[in-house]
Amino acid sequence: MAESAPPTETTCKIRHIHIECPICLTRFTDPKILDCQHSFCLKCLHDLTDKQDPKTNIIICPVCRENTLIPEKGVSALLNCFFLSSLIDDVINLEGLKEDTNPRSSTCQGCDEGLKAVSWCVDCDMSFCTACLEHHAKRHRHHRINDAVGSSNGRPKDKDKSKSPKCWKHTDQELRFYCENCDVHACPVCVVYDHRASKHKIFEIKDFIRVFREAVAAELMNFDECRKQFQKVDDSVKHSQRRLQLMVDRALRDIAAKEKVEIAKIRNASRLLQKRVTQIGQERGEKFGSIRSSNCNKMSRGEQIVASVNNLMQYADDFELLDLKAKVMHNLTFLKELQFRSVQRSKSFIMFKGHGVVTDADIGEILEEEKWEVKTEFGRKGEGEGEFKLAADVACFNTGYLVVTDTERKLLSTFTAKGCPKSTGVQCGTEDGKLKHPYGVAVTSDDLLLVTDGQDVKVYDRELRYIRQFRPSQNEFDGQSESLLSGIAVDKKDRIAVADCIRKIISFHNMDGSTINTTHHGDISNPCRISVSSKERLIFTNYHKMKLVCVDFMGNEVFNIRTTIGGKPVKPVGVCCDDAGDIYVSLHYGTLGACEIHHYDASGEHIGRVARGLFAISMTFTPAGELIIASFHSVKILHCVRVPITKPISCRKCVENVNKSRY
Repeated sequence: MAESAPPTETTCKIRHIHIECPICLTRFTDPKILDCQHSFCLKCLHDLTDKQDPKTNIIICPVCRENTLIPEKGVSALLNCFFLSSLIDDVINLEGLKEDTNPRSSTCQGCDEGLKAVSWCVDCDMSFCTACLEHHAKRHRHHRINDAVGSSNGRPKDKDKSKSPKCWKHTDQELRFYCENCDVHACPVCVVYDHRASKHKIFEIKDFIRVFREAVAAELMNFDECRKQFQKVDDSVKHSQRRLQLMVDRALRDIAAKEKVEIAKIRNASRLLQKRVTQIGQERGEKFGSIRSSNCNKMSRGEQIVASVNNLMQYADDFELLDLKAKVMHNLTFLKELQFRSVQRSKSFIMFKGHGVVTDADIGEILEEEKWEVKTEFGRKGEGEGEFKLAADVACFNTGYLVVTDTERKLLSTFTAKGCPKSTGVQCGTEDGKLKHPYGVAVTSDDLLLVTDGQDVKVYDRELRYIRQFRPSQNEFDGQSESLLSGIAVDKKDRIAVADCIRKIISFHNMDGSTINTTHHGDISNPCRISVSSKERLIFTNYHKMKLVCVDFMGNEVFNIRTTIGGKPVKPVGVCCDDAGDIYVSLHYGTLGACEIHHYDASGEHIGRVARGLFAISMTFTPAGELIIASFHSVKILHCVRVPITKPISCRKCVENVNKSRY
């Protein structure tokens, strides 16, 4: 046979890249494959596991760091990488065509005893003595052993696959049998001596291989069925993906179309409500204007008559006066009969109340008359979360959260608009931030919380975190140098008004605590509830003298009236103002629960009662226009509701009279 060419560059690449272990960097010996599909020599894996904790039952791949569970029988039970074994065989055959320039050693390479080598392992390319060969064969049962040692070219130049390999134990015997229990090849002698027990299943290799091939073929056929099943399932999944995307696109289009339709309905409903509100405003405004014009004309006529009479009385002589007596008296009779028409104050009220859930473009309703009802009530007597011993004052942040002072427990609590507790207490702050005698609360335009606490005003954020404090002027008034702050209010420009019920003063401050003005008033008492109206006026109550007092920011008194119900004096408690400057006061009479909330205009004229049976220690309005009251052990939120329509009046004349009386 002609000598073949040396291994090609491709063969070298296969040898150095594909068949070398990443750990020992030599040709694979008994390669095992991990779950991550990386392969390593069995010996390298043994060395790797020997260095780790014996309790660890996993192998961490040195290449990708993925975990592989070690079988119960050990690392040797990992899957063999038959592909690599076959590839190594092919490379060995290619290399066998070239004469080996490095002759094998005649001494054993498995130990340091210097014993004569009797066998050579083709796969390991090493020579072994009898003892080392037996040990090697136990660890590498499938390695090929050659007993021809003498020649320097001991490696076979080609592998005769038709000839059975020799038994390493009985070198003159061929490996013709296979023991399924022991999973080893065996020669006839091995079968007789080592595998003759009944538990051993012995097959001729050719018969076992035939059965094995049939089993593999059957499994491959099963895999063909799996491939068909995969294709079927994959087609179904791809179809479902396409269908899902189509359904998503259609649903998005439908949502967008529905959005346009509903927005159009809501806009139409909004336009109708706006048109209705505008119409009501115009009708009532025209009536108010007509009445005001009529009153002005009457007043102008009266002014002319008075001017004429005054001029006559000043310049006419006695005889002329006697001649004009009848005319003068007639004109004066007109003045006596001069009466002005008034309007029904309830007609100045109109409000839109949006529905919580919009249905069929019904976004809300128009309220034409003022009627308050309790919407939400929360709290009870106690010292737990959401409980009060004395809810003395209440304020509302721009976010809609409520803050309540409990003067008995000396803490602040915040709640959602539905009354759910949000946070309680500020005692976790600094020493200055701790409350000693909390009473009144107010909120600025940027949601800073102001609290009167003894002689100081303390400032917190909406999370009840202490920021700073200031102490109003300590100048002596009426011989009093001590101070006890009670009511506090803030106007739209964040100017702060603080009532000192001992020194009987109200001081005005900037946000930094600097004093703008100080006003003394004898009707300031303990307790003193105050509110600031939009007309730069300060309203406060005197519980014991039963008075409602209004002063401007310079301390000038605007009105000072007695609070009554049905002509009987009653005690005012809480007070607040709406955006128009109208005043709402809780009036207490008789027992604790006997209380009503009454409405006054900005000039102090009584308009009417808006609620009863609600003892309000303090009151305030939310940004949405709802009325909040603090009532000892609870907090109530009131909102306006539609006034029921009365039965229609059948008499036409009565209808006309009713329409006239409305204005």
